[in-house]
Amino acid sequence: MKIAELLSKRLKEVLVDGQWVIGTNFKGQISDLNWKEATQKVKTLNTIADLTFHTSYYIAGVADVLDGGELEIRDKYSFDYPPIESESDWQNLKNKFSNDSERLIRLVGNLEEEKLQETFVDEKYGPYLRNIDMIIEHSYYHFGQVVIIKKMIRTG
Repeated sequence: MKIAELLSKRLKEVLVDGQWVIGTNFKGQISDLNWKEATQKVKTLNTIADLTFHTSYYIAGVADVLDGGELEIRDKYSFDYPPIESESDWQNLKNKFSNDSERLIRLVGNLEEEKLQETFVDEKYGPYLRNIDMIIEHSYYHFGQVVIIKKMIRTG
C-alpha cells in the first residue's frame, strides 16, 4: 500500500467512517447531537461546536494547499465562526465538516508519493507527510475531547 493511500485511510478512519480506535469517528460522534448540545458549555472547556469548527478549519486549510491554493489559515482565527443559534446552523457546520473531511481524504489519496517528501508551503512547516500526519493527530486529539464532552453533557 502506498503511503498516500494509507494516510487517506487513516484520515477517513478518524474523521468520517472509522470504527478502529473506539468504535466510532468524529462525524459519528457529532451526528446525533442537536444544536443545543453542540453549543452547551461544560465548565471552561470548548464546546463541541467549537471543536468541530476548529478541526474543520485546519482540514480545509490543508486541503486548499493540496488543491493548489495558498495556506491562508491562521491559528488566531481557528475558533472564529458565526454563532450557532439554530439546528440549521449546526447542520451547516456538520455538513461543512463532512465536506471538508471528504475533500481532504480524496486529495491525500491522490497525492504522488514523491510529493509527501516535498516542503509544505515553507521550510518551517516541513514536508507534506508531516503536515498530513499532524492533521490526523490533531483530529484524534479533538475527537477525544468531543467524546468526553458529549459524555459529560449526556450524563450530567
